[in-house]
Amino acid sequence: MISASIPRPVRDFQKQLRNVLVFALATAAVAFLPPPGIAQVDGRSDTSRASIRQFPKPIQIEVEMVLVNVTVTDPDDRPMMDLQKDDFRLFENNVEQEILDFSHQDAPVSIGILIDMSGSMADKIDKARPAVLQILKTANPQDEFLLVSFADHAKLTSGFTSNIAELQNSMMSNKPKGSTALLDAIHLGMKQMRNAKYRRRALVVISDGGDNHSWHSESRIRKELKEADCQLYAIGIYDEHDMKLTVEEHNGPQLLFEMAKITGGRAFPVSSLDELPSIAAKISMELRDQYVLGYKPGGGRHDGTWRSIKVKVLPPTSLRQCRAQTKPHARASWKSNRTPWP
Repeated sequence: MISASIPRPVRDFQKQLRNVLVFALATAAVAFLPPPGIAQVDGRSDTSRASIRQFPKPIQIEVEMVLVNVTVTDPDDRPMMDLQKDDFRLFENNVEQEILDFSHQDAPVSIGILIDMSGSMADKIDKARPAVLQILKTANPQDEFLLVSFADHAKLTSGFTSNIAELQNSMMSNKPKGSTALLDAIHLGMKQMRNAKYRRRALVVISDGGDNHSWHSESRIRKELKEADCQLYAIGIYDEHDMKLTVEEHNGPQLLFEMAKITGGRAFPVSSLDELPSIAAKISMELRDQYVLGYKPGGGRHDGTWRSIKVKVLPPTSLRQCRAQTKPHARASWKSNRTPWP
């Protein structure tokens, strides 16, 4: 038998060739794998047995028009419901803008009820619950509600539903006790609003004092409210005893007023529990009777900067003192349909 040894250069070349072939075959195999999230079953794609998690990239959508919710009330603080497009003037950074879209209709609303269940509400909760029911009973059948209760912590008591009986039962399940995590409740309410069905959204807070037990800071909540497409309404139940407890309770009315103003909503101080049903009915009416004005940002710029918004109303001569309430700032920018919540 004659044996021949293979020279080293040839052996090195063969080794390199094998490596190249292995890499090429591996690359070809990957090219024929099903897309992420689709498993192969018996040679066929099966989307019901996803074995590889998908991480889709955000799709960027340009906001072509800024929509501004406006509540108009007469000198007696009653909503004005018969105004027309020509009765409004809209200003961005003090420059008048053309109103391209105008609507005034009783459109469905997504509403989050935030109810204070802290210990100081023990002698007030029996009046507060009927006020919440007043808001629910004046709703449209299409409206949806969620319920957040807060004391030492904020918790989602009921997710979005149109079932009033379900919400009523959820309210009755808790008893007042503990401190007041108001800011945490607002944060949780805004977070849940990401799952809302309708474009028109509002949070309604019912509380008797300021925050004294939240993890989230006031500055963070103010920023979130400014950026949220959601109005905040507040019913503040205050009496002389509450105002003498702590600095937080003393500052409670101003805190709720400022936070509501950021969103274009309103805060209603209540000194008598008997006022609660009428105030709740007024909030519900305002949510029903809003005007929506649409305009394109000045110069067509979508640069992400904040712009001040002012709306003036020129109603019939007899009602020159009417009041227009809207969000004071707006931002036109690129938005993603997958913006994560912090």
